[in-house]
Amino acid sequence: MAGGLVALLDDIAAMAKLAAASLDDVAGAAGKAGAKAAGVVIDDTAVTPTYVVGLSPARELPIIGKIALGSLRNKLLFLLPAALVLSALAPWAITPILMLGGAYLCFEAAEKIVGALTGHGHDAAAAVATDAKTLEDRQVSGAVRTDLILSGEIMAIALGELGDQTLLNQAIALAVVGIAITIGVYGIVALIVKMDDIGLHLARRPGAGVQAFGRGLVAAMPVVLDALSLIGTAAMVWVGGGIIVHGLEAFGLTGLPHALHAAAEGAAAAVGELPGVVSWLVTAVGSGIVGLIVGGAIVGALHLLPRKTH
Repeated sequence: MAGGLVALLDDIAAMAKLAAASLDDVAGAAGKAGAKAAGVVIDDTAVTPTYVVGLSPARELPIIGKIALGSLRNKLLFLLPAALVLSALAPWAITPILMLGGAYLCFEAAEKIVGALTGHGHDAAAAVATDAKTLEDRQVSGAVRTDLILSGEIMAIALGELGDQTLLNQAIALAVVGIAITIGVYGIVALIVKMDDIGLHLARRPGAGVQAFGRGLVAAMPVVLDALSLIGTAAMVWVGGGIIVHGLEAFGLTGLPHALHAAAEGAAAAVGELPGVVSWLVTAVGSGIVGLIVGGAIVGALHLLPRKTH
């Protein structure tokens, strides 16, 4: 009996070690996959605050909560099962899907740029809505729709880093990445959009330094929102163009990717200082140019060509 108990305990210990190793694998894979998707995360964080601009301050946090719930639904109910099906049945389809998503990001960015230059962008369309609930529903719907694309890119990029994991570990890691990124992104977004309220609160507290800091936050809010809008648009063309470039390389069309790599390495060698930063900047600029070309072509095909026929 004692021998049987010892054997059982040994089996339990072995199973515990196996489970711990599996958890370590999942944690490591989730961390690696999340880091790989950092570019899209930056894009998501920069884009989302623009959806609450112009709405009632009392509705800002509830709206962000609605968008966050929509983002979780996108990731866990729609994208995660689809990613697992792709991983199991059609791993070859991941790259084309990524490229389609990247092209959509480029299109969104190019359309924002055209809208800003012509005064006929999404913001102008949203501004004509007089009913607060209609405007709020429209903004939430637009944010969740954009999030579906960004979340799809995040999940697909993360999945690309999990090829050596079992299907169960892939599912757990993707869920961890999806939840962690959603909490992180929308937590930061909530802080950004309430920055002016935080500043007003600090401006009323005792202490000249605290009050000055609070007034500075309030004064900086419009600048931060304008900067985020620019960063979000730039991130769209950078991330979208980069995805397209990597996709071309994966399909063996290496001319453009190799040219960008050579330009980045040449610039880094020429500057000498901070070669990693210089290489990254050149690659990002090159990817952004590709993104602008792709996005501009799509905008032209969808909007400019039909107008010429009337």
